[in-house]
Amino acid sequence: MNELPRTSPSAGRGVGSPPSGRPSRRAVLAAATASAATALPLLSAATAAASTAPDRHGDLLYIGTWGQNQVHAVRFDPVHGTMASLGAVAEVSSNWVAAHPDRPVLYVAGGEQGGLVRTFRIDDASGALSRTGEIATEAVPGGSGGLSYIGLNADADTLLVADFATGCAATVPAGRDGGLGAVASSVQDTGSGPNPRQDGPHTHHVVIDPSRRFALVADFGADRVFVRDHDRASHRLSARTPAGRGSWVTAPGSGPRRLVFHPGGRTVYLLNELTADIQILGWDARTGVLTPRGLVTTNAPDHTGATSGAELAISRDGRHVYTSNRGDNTLVVFSADPGTGLLTEAQRLPCGGVTPWSFSLHPGGRWLFVANEASSTVDLFRVDPGSGRLTDTGTSVAVPHPDCVAVRASRGAAGPTRL
Repeated sequence: MNELPRTSPSAGRGVGSPPSGRPSRRAVLAAATASAATALPLLSAATAAASTAPDRHGDLLYIGTWGQNQVHAVRFDPVHGTMASLGAVAEVSSNWVAAHPDRPVLYVAGGEQGGLVRTFRIDDASGALSRTGEIATEAVPGGSGGLSYIGLNADADTLLVADFATGCAATVPAGRDGGLGAVASSVQDTGSGPNPRQDGPHTHHVVIDPSRRFALVADFGADRVFVRDHDRASHRLSARTPAGRGSWVTAPGSGPRRLVFHPGGRTVYLLNELTADIQILGWDARTGVLTPRGLVTTNAPDHTGATSGAELAISRDGRHVYTSNRGDNTLVVFSADPGTGLLTEAQRLPCGGVTPWSFSLHPGGRWLFVANEASSTVDLFRVDPGSGRLTDTGTSVAVPHPDCVAVRASRGAAGPTRL
């Protein structure tokens, strides 16, 4: 899922001294099941409230940590662009985190076998978390690597789960209060690729199309984007029929990782991890069929060494597409043609650290948070809403090996920007 040769932290401005080699998936799983007694102390609600008294009404960032068995919190002031660390607020394996758009609920995906998703209630005043539930999304635990993605659909009534370990895409109903029900469906991917890491299907991302009739599943191991039927009422996914119309086949060894729909609903962008390129695909919402339109690289012209595309997002107006490249330690901004959806590179800049595992756009559209895993920092970039260009603010917070950032926006903030 996310194994990449680690670059020296001295190449960025990160804080801390991570080890020189990335932990193997086996080592990460062992760490995920280790005793919580060896982890850092959690931030109590009282401590959090005291440390953030000047910014109690700012936004909250919740940050997953790769192999560290912790979720960290940061208080963010979107007016002044400042970040204040609240430290560790949960001792739990956190391959991915997602915040409910309306309710004070955080979802945390684990790296252990079983496909575990845990729910936490957020104390907005202090940033503290209280665990409220846990579900296993795998009927039969198997494989290694855990979950690679979780996220709510646009209606916020279904949690979408990408299970890298088993190669399954699952759905879980979410209630009005954000609580999770029983697993509604789990659909098995099939296939493999030529890369040693593609020994079988490894689901990496799941998104629902704007019509709500289909789900697209990016499978890193199978070199495919599977198109699944989606029943909105039952929250279920099912395999497509007739046979032969259920997937988009990528180039061998490309490793599909992330998908986003253009707001217009007729274009899909696919980021491939192993080839670090973005495929522009046409989307027919009547038939659920993908067609090729174009391909752009995220690598620099003089790129050498490891190649690894990591994250993908689009602005709310659909004019700008953002991606991170872990091989080059860069962020790349593309302009999207409003008619064709084709992409043109508009900006390429350093990510502020080392190994930009993931990033998140702030709901207001003016900030971007980068989880630089190897340099152990979360770095803040300003977004120009007109040009889409990014500016490194020089502001960062230390977080051990961050892998993703979820935003819990304060009351009155704009809606989410990630699709």
